[in-house]
Amino acid sequence: MSCDKCACSENKNGQNYSNIFLPKEAKILRAIQATQSERHFTLQLANKEKMKFEPGQILEVSLFGYGEIPIGLASSPTRENTFDIVIRTVGRVSAAINKLNEGDSMFIRGPMGHGFDLPLLRNQNILVIAGGIGLCPTRSLIQYIMDRRSEFKKFSLFYGAKDPSQQMFHEDLKNWRGSSDVSFYETVDKGDGSWKGNVGVITTLFNKTQIEPDTRVIICGPPIMFKFVIKELDKIGVSRKNIYVDLERRMKCGVGKCGHCQINNKYVCVDGPVFSYADIENLEEAL
Repeated sequence: MSCDKCACSENKNGQNYSNIFLPKEAKILRAIQATQSERHFTLQLANKEKMKFEPGQILEVSLFGYGEIPIGLASSPTRENTFDIVIRTVGRVSAAINKLNEGDSMFIRGPMGHGFDLPLLRNQNILVIAGGIGLCPTRSLIQYIMDRRSEFKKFSLFYGAKDPSQQMFHEDLKNWRGSSDVSFYETVDKGDGSWKGNVGVITTLFNKTQIEPDTRVIICGPPIMFKFVIKELDKIGVSRKNIYVDLERRMKCGVGKCGHCQINNKYVCVDGPVFSYADIENLEEAL
């Protein structure tokens, strides 16, 4: 693969400013069991340096002796000198990391990839649609918008989970429900005895509010969700160039070397993970 597709940390004179393959130690300041499967970590670089990143970028998270996995940043760069990630236990590496606790260390490479294009989102109506664990990478953008609320117009948020026990970021949910800065709508596929909110798939939330055709829409969630959400957006008349999808789930090495995330001529880790839907809608296997 040619160097212009690889995420090399070199300038045009060939000067190497950092080693993208060398992980940095990150200390765990807080570890919370978010759900039965997900663990929410608040981290700080061991040297206490502030990490610079954009909402939507990812980290390669590792534990020596186990391996490495790509994980989206779940907090905004506008927040304090820490950063959040959420890891779902699905395999050997994630299971080992999720046994760590406050005071332990993990290792990170990054940030990597292209996040949300903030200049294109500023001064626009914004709708974030997050399904399940898709709330984690979009939380970075949500916090950013809330922290710089005057830079954006109407802000709406749709959040869907399988059931109330699968909802994450309970403190955030409580704040969003009572906030005048965001029009927040939530649903679960199946309620329980305590659930008083909407029951149904996430597309049922479109009946709860009016979305303007010029709205910029960000979607992140399970693959099946994209198809039906985009159908609803087509009915409203939202341009596909104003629909942004987060394909973080497809990433592997993070630097355009392994080829596992390649979709035709696109590399999710280098060209994404955030794409305009108009740029990938005709790429087979993109969604």
